[in-house]
Amino acid sequence: MSRPWLQRIASASLTFRRFTAHTAHTHRHPPSPRRRGVRTAVNVSALATAGVSTYLLGALYPHTVLTYVSPRIAPPPPDPDHPESKAYVARLEDELHNLPLLLKHRAQTDHDEWYETRPYLKLPEDRRVNNLTAGALRGPGKLALPPLVRARYDESECMILLHVGRGLCGHDGIVHGGLLATLLDESMGRTAILNLPDKIGVTANLNVNYKAPTRADQFIVLRVRLVEKAGRKTRVAGAVEDLDGNVLVEATSLFVQPRYSKLLASSGVREALGEAPAMRQPKRDPEEILPRPATAP
Repeated sequence: MSRPWLQRIASASLTFRRFTAHTAHTHRHPPSPRRRGVRTAVNVSALATAGVSTYLLGALYPHTVLTYVSPRIAPPPPDPDHPESKAYVARLEDELHNLPLLLKHRAQTDHDEWYETRPYLKLPEDRRVNNLTAGALRGPGKLALPPLVRARYDESECMILLHVGRGLCGHDGIVHGGLLATLLDESMGRTAILNLPDKIGVTANLNVNYKAPTRADQFIVLRVRLVEKAGRKTRVAGAVEDLDGNVLVEATSLFVQPRYSKLLASSGVREALGEAPAMRQPKRDPEEILPRPATAP
């Protein structure tokens, strides 16, 4: 049974809370116009500061998606003979040889199964100027450097490093898909042709699947492997990746050696592709490297 005095105390407490709440509501003074103006100014200032900060951070460190939607305006490719252009190419060349991916590949355990070459470097200038990738597309802002190829001596696999500039775009900031198909065609063609009997071949079929946009002004990696070799036909597969290993484009291709290939000189083709050195350094037994004890005369 409840106690009457407890009920009276609870009722009095509830009445007091209602009275104080009503009194506070009826006697609250509205803020003065001056105070309202100060509060509004503070809110506007805070919003403006947040907006400017967000804009500056977005401009300095834009999200990748934003660079696709609203790319930064880039200047046209510069004159390749200008001193600044030559200095830019020299910096890229130095950066290329210090890429962690390349350094790791050169130091891997089977490094003696691979050779390194730079296609088109030995191509005469009168032939280079009329070549698409070695001539028309060569230069700072485009294909600034000749490709660096690391290939197996048996020509079953290769890795190619390239720098693609802003002058190679379709949508501004994104490398043109047709150019990527061309780079894949030439890269896969190198492996395919060097596996044909007469080292002469043409593209019979090329299938390209685009996986992600390829940003301009970066180093890309082209990986090629031999799939099948049968008489006058070779099948190869290739991919374009960024330096983090993300696959951007995949492709497969069939190359065929023409029936009249013996009438064509293949030495220039092999030289342009940068084939393996004629004399391969043989593997040495570790015991042969160790110093031998001196013997008495």
